[in-house]
Amino acid sequence: MINITVNEKNLQFEEGKTLLDVKEAVKPDADVIIINGFQTTENTEINKGDSIALIKKGEIPSREEMEFLMAARHTPGIHSVLKKSSAAVAGLGGLGSNIAINLARMGVGRLKIIDFDVVEPSNLNRQQYFIHQIGKNKVDALLETLQQINPYLEYECENIYITEDKVEEIFLDYQVVLEAFDKAENKAMLIGKFMRVFPEKCIIGASGVAGIYDTRSIGIRQLGQNAYIVGDLENEARPGRGLMSTRVAVAAGIQSNLAVRYLTGDL
Repeated sequence: MINITVNEKNLQFEEGKTLLDVKEAVKPDADVIIINGFQTTENTEINKGDSIALIKKGEIPSREEMEFLMAARHTPGIHSVLKKSSAAVAGLGGLGSNIAINLARMGVGRLKIIDFDVVEPSNLNRQQYFIHQIGKNKVDALLETLQQINPYLEYECENIYITEDKVEEIFLDYQVVLEAFDKAENKAMLIGKFMRVFPEKCIIGASGVAGIYDTRSIGIRQLGQNAYIVGDLENEARPGRGLMSTRVAVAAGIQSNLAVRYLTGDL
């Protein structure tokens, strides 16, 4: 007999059994089979330690299954680490709102979101808000969306303007911070203060993500042992050079991926 996991339950099957054998035994009406993070239609033989997800399209799973099934396409082992991890997002504009959604989808167990502003119509070209949320505090609006995506995380919201004297208090309990401010002076303040106060923690900022320039110019630069900056460091927003969803989303994705790599020990 070999031990495998099916929809987060530990089960035993005889050696030589296949994915279809597992499907027929556990969930015959499943439409989707995922094995070790990979969706397949092939009837391959199962092996010891395999993690299998069986999903019926349109069916809303129980709370017990939901967390596992959300992470079914993850690389094996990633979710178990991230669910015990914590991250904070400073600024919930184009970068920060995208980052927060990325981290919620990845299953980072404790997520803090911070901003002092409200949703405006001009935000909708690149930020993860909706018309019906115009006028709401960004922390409240984004929390609504995050809870619709992944209600099983622990969220903390602060509707504040971050000043240098508040940095230590705000981020004390979080492993990694994602800087997503608009203004260069605010970016420099947060990154500089954080590196001095929390040299053992990680901060990931961004600079130079405006325009529709070649996304290959968006790189990663290391500022210290656990500090990184994402962007081209040149194309800041200014008259004639706006912020738009494409390059902003690319940079937010890179920031999010760096955070996940740090939390899983891959950075």
